[in-house]
Amino acid sequence: MTKRVAVLAVDPVNGFGLFQYLEAFFENGISYKVFAVADQKEIRTNSGISLSADDIIANLKGHEDEYDALVFACGDAIPVFRDNADKAYNVNLLEVIKTFGERGKLMIGHCAGAMMFDLTGITQGKKVAVHPLGKAAIRNGIATDNKSEVDGNFFTAQEENTIWTMMPQLLQALKSD
Repeated sequence: MTKRVAVLAVDPVNGFGLFQYLEAFFENGISYKVFAVADQKEIRTNSGISLSADDIIANLKGHEDEYDALVFACGDAIPVFRDNADKAYNVNLLEVIKTFGERGKLMIGHCAGAMMFDLTGITQGKKVAVHPLGKAAIRNGIATDNKSEVDGNFFTAQEENTIWTMMPQLLQALKSD
């Protein structure tokens, strides 16, 4: 039996990154649900394409045990995260990430994904790949210059163009019992 995945999509989300995960999950029979990190299900990509997520982040909170893995799909919302950190959806985002991480679930992300994981304190001693501009923000984990890192339950890629380098290991982990 494959694992169930909660996919977090910021608004705006990087469509290329998000769609790589979704296509791989669909093609491999991996169950997933997309949660908008927003107040509503309607979000958009960095290029302006409108998307309707399955649900919103507020409705994932308290249901973390229904999933085995969490994907953080990065996007243009992250450079302005600091200006919006107090918004309920971003507070929920950090709480959900922390809960998944503390429960030892698979943690998957690209670009600033490792930075968001690190912000919650769950990357202690883990090697993570992060966008070069976010490398200095890593305080708990060990930021590398590699295209991707797989360290225990953490699967991170520097950016959307390097997700493919960790995809075989990720799919194997998601398909195993």
